[in-house]
Amino acid sequence: MSIARVAQVVWYVTGRFYASQSNTLEDVGYFLHLQGIEDSLFDGPVSEATALLTFASEQFSASTVTNGGLNIGLDAKGAFSIFLREKGGASFDDPRSFAAGQCIATFERTAIVSTAQVPETSKFTLSTNVFTARLASSEPFELAGARYDFRDLIGFGITQWGIAATEPLTPPAGYVAVVPFVGSAIRVA
Repeated sequence: MSIARVAQVVWYVTGRFYASQSNTLEDVGYFLHLQGIEDSLFDGPVSEATALLTFASEQFSASTVTNGGLNIGLDAKGAFSIFLREKGGASFDDPRSFAAGQCIATFERTAIVSTAQVPETSKFTLSTNVFTARLASSEPFELAGARYDFRDLIGFGITQWGIAATEPLTPPAGYVAVVPFVGSAIRVA
């Protein structure tokens, strides 16, 4: 495998983190781009409602470490899966809707996820995160008449960097907080 292929951005995703009333977290979302797939990842205008490739994590918990004006969230290892949908239908008002369709890949985070946020009382706000995940399983799938497999598209796994909004959104029923994010990942050798 060439260095160029290893170091390329392989996906762009967007989604939301949800905090439940029981102090667990989860994240869901959809793919904006997946290297190696030339066809549209949507069955209409780009949105979660038309996304054909969605993802959903298992529930997890996080602890917080404070360093001066910086809050650092640490998540334990966990898993997330990617789903192929025959047509859109996901909604951020129903996070469970992102786990519909054919499960085509499952990733396991191999290390703690680090999230850093400047408190809202600061003049500036910032929230970022980074994690590495290995491809635990994949299943061949068909999209627009072409056959793919995450094992070929991604290889061993990914490292993803993300940026989250700090503006609060109204959470759906059963949740106490929701935060939108965007992430980009590079392939791990």
